[in-house]
Amino acid sequence: RMDQALLLVRNELPAPGLNLAALSGSCHQCLYQFLAFVPPSNESLRKPGTASVMVDTQHPLTLLLNSSVGDREVCKIQYHFGEFGNYSLVVKTLSTSTQTVSCDLIINEGPINSYLPILFAFLVYMGILAILIAGRLLMKIDPVRNWVYKKLNPRATDRMINSELGSPNTTDSINCDPAPQSWSTGSRQRLRSLDTFRGLSLVIMVFVNYGGGKYWFFKHESWNGLTVADLVFPWFVFIMGTSIALALGSMLRWGSSKWKVLRKILWRSFVLILLGIIVVNPNYCLGPLSWDNLRIPGVLQRLGFTYLVVAALELLFTRADSGTWEGRFPALQDILPYWPQWIFILVLETIWLCLTFLLPMPDCPRGYLGPGGIGDFGKYPNCTGGAAGYIDRLLLGEKHMYQHPSSGVIYQSTMPYDPEGILGTINSIVMAFLGLQAGKITLFYKDQPKQIMSRFIIWGTVMGVISAILTKCSKEEGFIPINKNLWSISYVTTMSCFAFILLLLIYYLVDVKKWWSGAPFLYPGMNSILVYIGHQVFANYFPFKWKMQDSQSHAEHLTQNLTATTLWVIISYILYRRRIFWKI
Repeated sequence: RMDQALLLVRNELPAPGLNLAALSGSCHQCLYQFLAFVPPSNESLRKPGTASVMVDTQHPLTLLLNSSVGDREVCKIQYHFGEFGNYSLVVKTLSTSTQTVSCDLIINEGPINSYLPILFAFLVYMGILAILIAGRLLMKIDPVRNWVYKKLNPRATDRMINSELGSPNTTDSINCDPAPQSWSTGSRQRLRSLDTFRGLSLVIMVFVNYGGGKYWFFKHESWNGLTVADLVFPWFVFIMGTSIALALGSMLRWGSSKWKVLRKILWRSFVLILLGIIVVNPNYCLGPLSWDNLRIPGVLQRLGFTYLVVAALELLFTRADSGTWEGRFPALQDILPYWPQWIFILVLETIWLCLTFLLPMPDCPRGYLGPGGIGDFGKYPNCTGGAAGYIDRLLLGEKHMYQHPSSGVIYQSTMPYDPEGILGTINSIVMAFLGLQAGKITLFYKDQPKQIMSRFIIWGTVMGVISAILTKCSKEEGFIPINKNLWSISYVTTMSCFAFILLLLIYYLVDVKKWWSGAPFLYPGMNSILVYIGHQVFANYFPFKWKMQDSQSHAEHLTQNLTATTLWVIISYILYRRRIFWKI
């Protein structure tokens, strides 16, 4: 099967036989898992005992062979098996006098290179990009452009070439997919870098949600640590906060009252939460009793509640005029006038820390941050997620939580755990607030790109230093490890560090130097809610999914997932050209 290899164990030792167990290199402080009993050799027939097992190829494994009587260790081998490889592990006695045992791993049939499809896909997309760039350069040559004018409708061609990918008509909007206006008083041009950042996050999110080619690094990390899939949701939350700052300030400058804006905030939060529960949530389609098992938390639910808190907090303290602050420290004009907001966020984070590390839980130690299951040497199998899991199970009930957490694969945890649960929402609010800070920087330092970029660098550096302290630059041994399931504070600071730096690069390329239009990520970024809900609702329909010839092939899964993701980018481009934007 995919991500597996065949291992044949040949035991040439006499009775009593061997027990084969394995430990994944990605499983921290885990118990060895029994794989097979290898019978002893038959000395009269001179026939070794054999056993065949399937072993995982996603991560390095430690194989342990113990005597079936007395549990004496015979040998231990660390090896990273290759997909579809065929291996033999030969256990024999080298010297009868010293009873020295050797364990030799032999490759009977070499594995395939399961990463070649990624390289091929990369080359294909780079080829398409090169063709598009070459076409754009050719269109700058007068004879070529004139020939195109003759072949196509001149008016339509002129719009296509010279429109500079103009933005849609902006409306009074403050939502998780906003239309933020620029700070320029003479123009209402959109900040393309924000849409590009949002679109990049969304495209990666769609790809990993569709399966990411079934590669482990395109799936969520089993517990502590990061994969590609763990990057996108916090980035989306971050840019939502940035957009709130720009859109809300714009609405107030255009004369909307705070009460009117608050009503929009409440309505849009309600709609987002309702969409998450009713439309995206699949449980209600499972039968007449499905509402008894309905998952209450979710991505859109968390976005809606986070948006509600952060937008209301900003509305309470924002000013219609975002001019220079007349204070003692003008360099801190984007921070000091909003000190009550910072106090509120610090109080929220204190609540998270106290609940996480001080809340007593039955049969679980205080401050437990582990995955349960076989983690921590199997001491706390039912403590998955510590306080976060306990609070969700207590307030929501096990039937209304996510039933298949990522910790179940490696750590074999059996307790329901929701990565979008109640306690983690506190830190998603913190993440959005840091994005809000990025929005304030762009407002307070309008027409000063060097100031904006330098402050992005400073904020990214500060967040990175905080992350280094909290994690001790270690995956497992820090004070608070990076953990997407828990939405730990170190996860938030790390993702904020990445977000500030990535936004800096996109802002420089797209809005400052204008070397990049933001395409193709600009288009889904301007229709993010439609693309997100659409890719969830139509996930199992053609042409986004079809019956595969070989369901155990990374290449086929990658082809299907990339095709589906590309189709959503094309759909968003068509909607962009027709000026169709779904706003809540």
